[in-house]
Amino acid sequence: MRAFRVRSIRKRHIAVDTLGLPVIIMVTPAVTTGRYAARELLWRLRVMQPQITQVWADSAYAGQLINWSDDFMHMTLKTVSRPRGAKGFVVLPRRWKVERTLGRIMKARGNVRDYERLPQHSEAHLIWAFITL
Repeated sequence: MRAFRVRSIRKRHIAVDTLGLPVIIMVTPAVTTGRYAARELLWRLRVMQPQITQVWADSAYAGQLINWSDDFMHMTLKTVSRPRGAKGFVVLPRRWKVERTLGRIMKARGNVRDYERLPQHSEAHLIWAFITL
């Protein structure tokens, strides 16, 4: 899971599978915290893919979310963080798949900037971008 901001209006939250293909795409207002959006994202993930038992997430999702996902969603949430003492660019395990997916999103010109009025339209544009892969 990873969230990234678009023009400080919205954040895009995405869950990908082991191949880097999107499973869930969610667009929220920028004022929504990542941990709050992660609960909704995990809930949608549980409904759509009930067989998933383990999820890797960005280190920003650490804290009470790990306990919540374990207790209520019956998912093991593991965070991926930078190694201590690392300088410069470091390829993080499992996180590069999400970064590659985000790069693919940006290949579609309309997704670089968010011109849509409704978050649902932004989600549709993101899904549309993946159809072309």
